[in-house]
Amino acid sequence: MTITTHSARLLPWSTPEGKPCYLSSDGNGYLARVADNIESVQLGMAGDLLDHVAELLNDGKATADQLRFALACMSQALRDTKRIADSRGTRLPGPDEGPGPDDAEEDDPDDGGGPQLPAEAFG
Repeated sequence: MTITTHSARLLPWSTPEGKPCYLSSDGNGYLARVADNIESVQLGMAGDLLDHVAELLNDGKATADQLRFALACMSQALRDTKRIADSRGTRLPGPDEGPGPDDAEEDDPDDGGGPQLPAEAFG
């Protein structure tokens, strides 16, 4: 399924002044792939951080400074994850938009797009 949209993509980085950056493209260019890779790294780091924090919370010897640092890191990871979710959410088609023109089946639009089996296969 190809998602077609005319809205700009919120990128996973900001300007030096802290303003959001956007990309207007079909989603297949170099900069879109760079953004995809950065989002993937951010999500992976957030998952690793969750594991680390779980270990830290189970450690009865964790100090207040360690917990405060972990909370600061979790706050940044949550901010990154929310930005990714917001960016991806704005690129999803709305309920009235349906599939894009690239998703239409030219041969048989009623085939459901799934595997085809002969009637004999069902006994």
